[in-house]
Amino acid sequence: MLDQVFNSPFHAGIEASIVLLILVALEAVLSADNAIALAAIAQGLEDGKLQNRALNFGLVAAYVLRITLILTATWVVQYWQFELLGAAYLLWLVFQHFSAEEDEENQHHGPRFTSLWQAIPLIAVTDLAFSLDSVTTAIAISDKTWLIVTGGTIGVITLRFMAGLFIRWLKEYAHLEDAGYITVGFVGLRLLVRAIKPELVPPEWLMIAAIALVFLWGFSERIEPKPVVEAETSAIEAQTKEPEEVK
Repeated sequence: MLDQVFNSPFHAGIEASIVLLILVALEAVLSADNAIALAAIAQGLEDGKLQNRALNFGLVAAYVLRITLILTATWVVQYWQFELLGAAYLLWLVFQHFSAEEDEENQHHGPRFTSLWQAIPLIAVTDLAFSLDSVTTAIAISDKTWLIVTGGTIGVITLRFMAGLFIRWLKEYAHLEDAGYITVGFVGLRLLVRAIKPELVPPEWLMIAAIALVFLWGFSERIEPKPVVEAETSAIEAQTKEPEEVK
């Protein structure tokens, strides 16, 4: 759909600012699944400060990789093997998530890390895999590199804030993490189809509609907070048992 709009006779009359606005909006819409994947990865660190640092450092590295991809995009798109690798990586993330052991609340969870430096490379590589799809779309919209770089820069900044929000929302909604990984699977399958049979790639509007429906399900059920009374009761029981043990 976007290709048809921007290949129309009116394309030449569209101002750079409007094209940039469309690129940023497109980045924001298509980055929802990316943001939740990065949030789930960062959540593998137990400490909140480490999660924020992982996102900050990981997205700085991701930004360098993304700009490199944009500058070499005309060369990269000639080799379907890159998209195949990106598809395989994203589908591997999905498999790892749904094959992981469930927690006490019967929920799947992302990878767990003992060090900040284990999470950073995974965040950077995950964003790069998503960028293989978004950069290709951006090239179809505009052939001006500075516009794509500017849109990508704003997109990474937006992605950081979105990932921060999703870290909080993952603790509030029961199905959100599963929904996020399902949409990651959509992107992986899209890259796989593009690498094998480009003419069968579904249009952008269909992809966005499918992601929106899955996220509606993801936000459909809140996690009920554990009652404070239970924690207080267990603490009182522990205190009452101590004197008996001393006797």
